[in-house]
Amino acid sequence: MTRREKQISSYPLRLPSSLKMAVREISREDGTSINQFVATAVAEKITAMRTAEFFAERRGAADMEEARRLLRRTGGRPPEAADRLD
Repeated sequence: MTRREKQISSYPLRLPSSLKMAVREISREDGTSINQFVATAVAEKITAMRTAEFFAERRGAADMEEARRLLRRTGGRPPEAADRLD
């Protein structure tokens, strides 16, 4: 671990009582602390937002005509029976 990864900071979080009770229940069932649950939830949200940004940037650089050309190409083998859609 790097020095930066070892640093922890505190943030006083205010949650509606109903949300805190739900988090408490889920974290208890999962065998984790409320803090661990909230930290994981924040990490998941950040990851989702960064993933969306990544794909938005990639979409801007896409060459749609090249993608269509790849989709229209011939060759290869037909899909196996288990891979076919009904």
